[in-house]
Amino acid sequence: MSAFGALVEQVADLLQPLFHASAAAAAIVLITALVRLLVHPLSRASARGQRARTALRPRVAELREKHGGDPEKYQKALLELHAREKVSPLAGCLPGLLQIPAFVLLYHLFSSTTLGDGPNGLLNHRLFGAPLGHRYADALGDGGVIGAQGLLYLGLFVVVALVATFNYRRTKRTTAAATPEAGGEQQLPGLGAVGALLPFLSYFTLLTVALVPLAAALYVVTSTTWSAVERALLYP
Repeated sequence: MSAFGALVEQVADLLQPLFHASAAAAAIVLITALVRLLVHPLSRASARGQRARTALRPRVAELREKHGGDPEKYQKALLELHAREKVSPLAGCLPGLLQIPAFVLLYHLFSSTTLGDGPNGLLNHRLFGAPLGHRYADALGDGGVIGAQGLLYLGLFVVVALVATFNYRRTKRTTAAATPEAGGEQQLPGLGAVGALLPFLSYFTLLTVALVPLAAALYVVTSTTWSAVERALLYP
């Protein structure tokens, strides 16, 4: 964690002439963008996998017609088809999983009062007057909803809500296209409820932004916005 803290400080020092007191916040946004850039090749591979699964839909429909009366045999044949064509139904999860370590590091980095053998100097950094280690509850206690810090969070919530709505609409459209009636893939057993909830998951980001330190919230907002733009380009 000390090494990661040193990285944030160094990037903040480089950005200080441009962003002044908000240099650390800008450093977090930049580091988030770099993380997403490193993961981008996996996102492109995931998009290729999605196109491959779409191409398999006619063969999936044939399997469903052939084994429609035996769900167990159908699921086995479906998994064998994916294995033969080297298409993984879970490949799209990998880019998201690889971003978790950076988020966890930021969360702990700005939740700890010490860094290495001394005090955590990163907690002195602010964004428009809001300490990067504070949460939304702290902002409400210092000026309320329409105070300077409250308005900053309001801006973050608006961005997250817009991105979540965009993701909701795309996920609903994708889920509808993947139903058996649309010629898509039959869901694996037990995933029906997950599929129904999937379009709403983006809105949980609002809760995350409210509960984590501002530094981690910036990571979440930047990453989810990047994801929305990336998906719009990779999944037209």
